[in-house]
Amino acid sequence: MKEQKAIVEAFRKTDHAVRKVALATVVRVRGSSYRSPGARMLITDDGKWTGSISGGCLEGDALRKARKVMQDQEAQLVTYDTSEDSNQNLGIGLGCNGIIDVLLEPVNETRPHDPIKLFDKIIGIHEPVALATVFSNSRFQGEKLLINRNQEVLISFSSESLNSLVVRDVARAFETKRSEVMHYTLDGEALEVFVELIQPAISVMIFGGGFDARPVSSLAKSLGWEVTVTDECVAHIAPLFFPTADKLSLCHRDFVDRDFQITPFTACVLMSHNYEYDRDVLRKLLKSPSPYIGILGPRKRFDKMLAEYTKEGIHLAGDDLHRIHSPIGLDIGAEAPDEIALSIVSEIQGKFASRSGGFLKYRNAPIHQRDANSDQVFKQVYLHGGISTKTISN
Repeated sequence: MKEQKAIVEAFRKTDHAVRKVALATVVRVRGSSYRSPGARMLITDDGKWTGSISGGCLEGDALRKARKVMQDQEAQLVTYDTSEDSNQNLGIGLGCNGIIDVLLEPVNETRPHDPIKLFDKIIGIHEPVALATVFSNSRFQGEKLLINRNQEVLISFSSESLNSLVVRDVARAFETKRSEVMHYTLDGEALEVFVELIQPAISVMIFGGGFDARPVSSLAKSLGWEVTVTDECVAHIAPLFFPTADKLSLCHRDFVDRDFQITPFTACVLMSHNYEYDRDVLRKLLKSPSPYIGILGPRKRFDKMLAEYTKEGIHLAGDDLHRIHSPIGLDIGAEAPDEIALSIVSEIQGKFASRSGGFLKYRNAPIHQRDANSDQVFKQVYLHGGISTKTISN
């Protein structure tokens, strides 16, 4: 979601009276690549771009091809074969061992399937959505279908027959959490459709505005996460201390559940250094859908909370114990506040990506998750799954 937001922001800053714009999207990867399906890059005809589709290898060539797309106002699919150490067609050594399909689309808000209008809509929804993009059929190339988890169609293809053919499979993305390339036949024409689940940005709620909360706020915000800092003491949440936070809130512990909207995409971090405050806030958070609750301090501090809860008749379920992290953070030897912030933010990232952390050199599996029946990779912003393909005829 950070990339989409950055792309929309860059588009809004562009002078469209003199500049033309295109969007590049990685729609399929066979083998390995630096970026995975769903990676995007906004390109202007003066050679500037926002986002990326590779580690810098493909951007220059994509820019050149994007100029034709801007001129013709027609989408184009470009395939890059990086399986050779030296790609003579590109004149550069890629060495990624993969074949990458990139969809180049003209950006024009007057077009019915303009991607910038689409991103604006997605950002404003604040809930998961499934997006399908046709990328290999000239008649429908670049057209999009967008649905929410209630299977309500928010944006549709121009063909009702294609909508009916695809929508049920797109809805499956909410269950599988997979990015998929699907194959269809409509009126005798073959189509390939890239389906992706786009989740809202992670939001972080920091309870306690002490000095060690400041680097947590700053680091989380640098990742594009939404950050809220709350405390019972107004002096702790001065804007000077948290210049990048989205919201600073003076809130009594008794009104945490009333004043804040905590969702399944909210990570809660308790770091007030006040035992009674953290205990009372945790009691409120147990009723929330937050998948991550981190508590600063030693384990015995949390054990004391558990003992008090038991006396009150509050018994934590296994799921609660799984989502509560105390002590907070990954074991990276953190001591200073900046190091502890890195440990905390890394643990939150691992939690939302369903990964436990550790050295990649000891991982006996691909860095990016893969489907058992496919050689493709997917961007690990999703909670589970991989890429698969499916063939359906009508």
